[in-house]
Amino acid sequence: MPLSDKSELNALLRKAGIGAATAEAVMDIDGMLQQWRRRAMKRELGHKALVDLRIGIDLAQFDVLVAIEGPAPEFGEVMGETMVASVAERLGIDPSRASRLVSEMVEEGFAQRAVSQADARRTIIALTEQGRAVVDAVRAYKYLIMGDFLGTWPAEDVAAFVPLLKRFSTWTDGIEAATEKYAAEIDALSPKGAKSGVAA
Repeated sequence: MPLSDKSELNALLRKAGIGAATAEAVMDIDGMLQQWRRRAMKRELGHKALVDLRIGIDLAQFDVLVAIEGPAPEFGEVMGETMVASVAERLGIDPSRASRLVSEMVEEGFAQRAVSQADARRTIIALTEQGRAVVDAVRAYKYLIMGDFLGTWPAEDVAAFVPLLKRFSTWTDGIEAATEKYAAEIDALSPKGAKSGVAA
């Protein structure tokens, strides 16, 4: 019976020591995450915000403004001055693309270049007042929409959900340890005839 059959998947997880309730949750969560990923890739809310607010930039350009700001919830603890290399690293894009996007934002008046206070040979990037207004407006727009949705939930559900979501958001941090733990099971899952060492 193929592993696409739910009972077979359940059996596999149970054999690996994963409880029935957890196995069911894993399969449900995976399905929801796939749906969420497809919708997130479309970035419906961000696009709608830029259109409704009549800002006149695209999502890639907006991402650069956010990366210049470097807020902690999105990029962790951001220290020091922001340079083009910082933007490239935060967004996971090529430095040349980051440089082009930053230049566009400077030309449009949303960002500005300045000389580093720490090293006069270094050029840093900062938001202008206009750029700050754009980031703040889009963020407030998103918070209004999400707040409207969460506002329909009982307070105790919201109080339970937020810390659990924060906890769940770190689940991929344990991938290496989990793959070592289940090395035998993972090896057995490899389709027959697959070449050893060839990445999927």
